[in-house]
Amino acid sequence: MQILPIRANAQRIPQAALWFAQKWQIEADAYAKSMRECVQKQTGVPQWYVVLQSDAILAGAGVIANDFHDRKDLTPNVCALFVENGHRGRGIAKELLAFIAGDMAKMGINRLYLITEHTAFYEKCGWQYVCHANGDDGVPMRVYTHLAK
Repeated sequence: MQILPIRANAQRIPQAALWFAQKWQIEADAYAKSMRECVQKQTGVPQWYVVLQSDAILAGAGVIANDFHDRKDLTPNVCALFVENGHRGRGIAKELLAFIAGDMAKMGINRLYLITEHTAFYEKCGWQYVCHANGDDGVPMRVYTHLAK
């Protein structure tokens, strides 16, 4: 298993964009555009990560300014975290979150946010509840934060 930042692996953009699109029903072009921006900028937001085993993506996540909610001040947001069903329960998501927090801290971004309904998981990973935010669809969601140590 290997965690790859997309900014250093631009050749993975087509594969990663399609993989994220299939998981979250958002156009692959939107993911690809954000991924190309992270390759161009190298540091800061956005950032994208995939977890590979051999050549297959097992998991992935991104860091974007806002994950479709009304609390624009709570930024940046970890988004699109997904682990393939057959690989869940092995600590991959926790390891990926820790990698992302460390990577972003190296860029000077020590505090991250995310919105979720999976509260117990994120609390076990050291994330803390901040408040509720309304999604762009009007549905209230829980906002969590993590401060890199």
